[in-house]
Amino acid sequence: MENDDVNLLLTEETTGHFLLVPPDGLCWISVVSCLLLAFSFVGSLYVWKSNLPSDHPTVIKRRFTSVLIISTLSPILVWTWREVTGLRPSPSLWALMGIRFEGLVPAAVLPLLLTMLAFLGPVIQLATVCPWNFMDGIQVAFDPWSWMQCFSDMLWLRNQVVAPLTEELVFRACMLPMLLPCSSPSTAIFTCSLFFGVAHLHHVFELLRFRQGTVSGIILPAIFQFSYTAVFGAYTAFIFIRTGHLVGPVLCHSFCNYMGFPDISAALENPHCLTVLSCYMLGVLLFFLFLFPLTDPTYYGLPSPVCTLSSSHSSLCIT
Repeated sequence: MENDDVNLLLTEETTGHFLLVPPDGLCWISVVSCLLLAFSFVGSLYVWKSNLPSDHPTVIKRRFTSVLIISTLSPILVWTWREVTGLRPSPSLWALMGIRFEGLVPAAVLPLLLTMLAFLGPVIQLATVCPWNFMDGIQVAFDPWSWMQCFSDMLWLRNQVVAPLTEELVFRACMLPMLLPCSSPSTAIFTCSLFFGVAHLHHVFELLRFRQGTVSGIILPAIFQFSYTAVFGAYTAFIFIRTGHLVGPVLCHSFCNYMGFPDISAALENPHCLTVLSCYMLGVLLFFLFLFPLTDPTYYGLPSPVCTLSSSHSSLCIT
């Protein structure tokens, strides 16, 4: 196979699938590019001089501007990486980043359903203390005024819209296409999750700066947050690779931000404790049972575009 425009080698195994053999130096370029993305994203939050806390509406609005600029420029870095390395696979740059129409509806529905299964316990727990009945919830969901109030709330807009969209774009859609050519999908997922977890440690400096607690009271929760965000980052990276879509990770990210970390202590004090705890266990069981079936690449247009960059065969990229 000969292609003067593409600086890569392809090998074919007995399965009939082609594997990408990365050119020399590709991994260093990819890792440095991902570091540049991560530092740019986090650094953009601090270009504004302010003595206000991070949850202040003024700070949030300024940071919206910064991260949206970085998120807009990040595909340019991926394009530059592609030009420098000479990797030009058949899928377009946008398809590699999970922005495509094929399989869009299942990509938006099935990963979110899977995530809801994982949160079955917290959802039932929330329902037992919610003052609304089912019809009240439906009415609020379709009430334009309630949505207008949400979009005027800077905290809601940050947690449910801007953060999920920009973080998934930068840390999944841009990083994974650069990591996959020089590593297995599982290694790319692990590496990507570390970038994501470390990127959230900047909150420690803000808490120390405003003296919001003791040092030990700040560091220990930070370690927990790193672990939680790294695991979550691995999950959404898994969804991105399996589905080849950005929409699933964004919606799952938004949902998880809304739910927060499960409050086990509140579940133990819930009047319906046995039911809630049973749903916790059932949800975890169903999540692992349907993890691969609901992310089967055949639902989303086989093969996943980003998997065409993989340098090794993996069950993550095939059915």
